[in-house]
Amino acid sequence: MTITPESVQQLLSSSDLGDRLSGVNQLRKLPPAIAFELIQAPIKDSNSRVRYAAVSQMATLGEQNLETSYQVLHYHLLNDPEIDVQAAAADALGALKLKDAFDDLQNLYNTTPEWLVKLSIVAAVGVIEEPRAFELLETALQDDNSLIQTVAISALGELGDRRAVSLLVPFVTNSDWQIRYRVAQALGRLGGSEVEMSLKQLAEDEVEIVAQEAKVKV
Repeated sequence: MTITPESVQQLLSSSDLGDRLSGVNQLRKLPPAIAFELIQAPIKDSNSRVRYAAVSQMATLGEQNLETSYQVLHYHLLNDPEIDVQAAAADALGALKLKDAFDDLQNLYNTTPEWLVKLSIVAAVGVIEEPRAFELLETALQDDNSLIQTVAISALGELGDRRAVSLLVPFVTNSDWQIRYRVAQALGRLGGSEVEMSLKQLAEDEVEIVAQEAKVKV
């Protein structure tokens, strides 16, 4: 079956949920410029699964028009009734490095009770290259959710602010090996003489993947 803009448009306009989901998936087969135009309809779909699938694709398709992408994703970040869609919007804003979204990402992190949204926001601000993200990530490190902590550690490494070194060193002895692994990665990215002792300690870790990651960085 040949996939064309017309055939995808027909699926996206269908009253059948399965057709609309299939249409969103088939957008990946079309030229990005055409897919970007067509995806604007399912992003507003009444069904949250369709909206989630569409918003998730904006992480790549959004490059076609960053201004429109910002407006669309900003709306769903703050107003979508479904947590999964909010989280996908945060992911896409980060992937597109839309710095103008930082204030709203930060405000939502501080007000939402939803851990999944917080997790996506932490991941997003790590790659959005906004220096003000340091304070948010410092807060995220203290979260009771270990997944949020883990992503915050990686995000601090990506951010590249050397103030993170003193925040990360206490996690070298964390009981969760996945956290220790992310610490090894983050300290390796940050570099500097003050991380050498911590990396040498991690290079002796009982979990091989942690030790190997630290040895590469030492």
